[in-house]
Amino acid sequence: MKFDASKLKELNELDFEQIAIWPKEVKIVVTAFVAIVIGALSYYLLISPKLPILDKAEVKEQELKLQFEAKYRIAVNLEAYKDQLARIEEDFSSMLKSLPTSNETPGLLDDITYVGTTSGLNFKMLNWQQEIPKEFYTELPIEMEVSGRYHNFGEFVSKIADLPRIVTLHDFTIDNQSDQLRLQLQAKTYRTANDGTQGGEK
Repeated sequence: MKFDASKLKELNELDFEQIAIWPKEVKIVVTAFVAIVIGALSYYLLISPKLPILDKAEVKEQELKLQFEAKYRIAVNLEAYKDQLARIEEDFSSMLKSLPTSNETPGLLDDITYVGTTSGLNFKMLNWQQEIPKEFYTELPIEMEVSGRYHNFGEFVSKIADLPRIVTLHDFTIDNQSDQLRLQLQAKTYRTANDGTQGGEK
């Protein structure tokens, strides 16, 4: 059947109580119009308010996918991580053993004095300074002044490095003093932060 557009001129004369006898062309146009109106109302009243929720859900989906991928990589390498953690704990335990305890810090001055004198140095000053709390450890500085020859200083530094406890040397100052050299420096040792006792004796 052909679509007779001329029948659309009867739209203004139609009686809604006699829909059954409307021309076919008019029924098609009215049906299409009603469908468009219903579709538009459905979109704006039902679908449109849900779009932001859909966007959030899609973003959340991406975040969950990334979290899953990260956790999957960890799960796949779990044994390797456990081995690495065990090695780190072992190394950390070994390092803690190299830190002097509060009972050992006084004897550390004796050790430093011993390695200094056996290296041919004369001590002018050797004193504990105010300890410095850090996040995971406490820093125990020692101010010292010694005199001797240049190669004596090198031997002294080498022997300090060989001590069983961790001692680091900082802020070197070397001056000429008659026939010898004068060395001023700061040594630092460290105590674990959970040791609540005083580590330095003055």
